[in-house]
Amino acid sequence: MLDPRRLMTFRAVAHERSFSRAAEQLSLTQPAVSQHVAALERTIGARLLHRGPGGVVPTEAGELLLDHADAIADRLALATGQLGEVAAAGRSRLRVGAFGSALATIVPVALGALHDADPGLEVDVTEAGGEALVPAVARGDLHAAVIFDDAARGPRDLPPALRREPLLDEPFVAAVGPRHPLAGRGRIALADLRDDPWTAPSRDGLLARAARAAGFEAQIAYVTSDPLAIARFVGAGLAVTITPRLLGDALPGVVRLELADAPRRSVAVISPVRGRHALVAPFVRALRAAVA
Repeated sequence: MLDPRRLMTFRAVAHERSFSRAAEQLSLTQPAVSQHVAALERTIGARLLHRGPGGVVPTEAGELLLDHADAIADRLALATGQLGEVAAAGRSRLRVGAFGSALATIVPVALGALHDADPGLEVDVTEAGGEALVPAVARGDLHAAVIFDDAARGPRDLPPALRREPLLDEPFVAAVGPRHPLAGRGRIALADLRDDPWTAPSRDGLLARAARAAGFEAQIAYVTSDPLAIARFVGAGLAVTITPRLLGDALPGVVRLELADAPRRSVAVISPVRGRHALVAPFVRALRAAVA
C-alpha cells in the first residue's frame, strides 16, 4: 500500500522540479521531503526521480506514478469542495463555465429556464476555454462546464472523476461582410476565402486547422473571441471568419454562407461522475432544450 502523504510529497517535488520548493509549498523541511521520497522509492523498488544540477526530473516509473498522483489529487480537491458545500448546505448557487459563443447563445437560455423554475436561483458564470474549464470542474471550482472539441480530432481525454454528456455536433458557416464579393452566394468552399484576412479566437485553433485541411494558411489578422468584435470586423469588411451555425444568427451585420467543406465541432457538458450539484441535471436538460 502506498503512503498517501509520501505520494503527495513526491508529486510536489515532481511538479516543482525541486526538493526545496516542494518543501516550501508543503511547509516541511527539505530533509523531511527527501525522506518521504526515499521511503516511497523503497516501497516501490524503483527510482522515481533523476537528480541533477538542473533540478529533478521524473524517471519512467516516476512519470507513471505522477499520473496516478495527479488523478488522486484531483479527486481529493473535488471531494473537499463537494463536502464543503454539503456541510454548508450550499445547494442553491450553481457555478458553471462555458466558452464564449455558448455564453452568447445557449447558456443564457438554459439558465433563464432554470431561473423561471426557481426565481431564487443564484448562479456564477465563468467564460474560458476547455483547457481551463476541465481542471476547474475537476477541482470542484465549477459544478459543470460547456466545452467543445474539434470533431476532426475527437473528444479530449477527461480525468476519471468527470463525465461528458454530448449536446450537439455543429457545423461551421462562413461569415463575410455585406460588400464582400462572395456575399451573394449561398454556398462556398473554405478555399474561396484563402486571400482574405481573417478574425479568429486564436492563431492556432480550429480555424487555422480547417484552413490547412483546405490547402492554405489563413492570414489571421484580428485575434478575438468577443462575438461583437468579430461581427464588427467582419461587417466592416476588414476580415472574414467561420463561425458555428448556432452563433451565426447572433452576429449582426454579417452575411452567413454555407460551407461545402464545413469543419464541425462537438459540444458537450462536463461534470463530476459522483457528488454532482443537484442543479446540474436540470441545467443539462435545459441546455438540450435550447439546442433542440
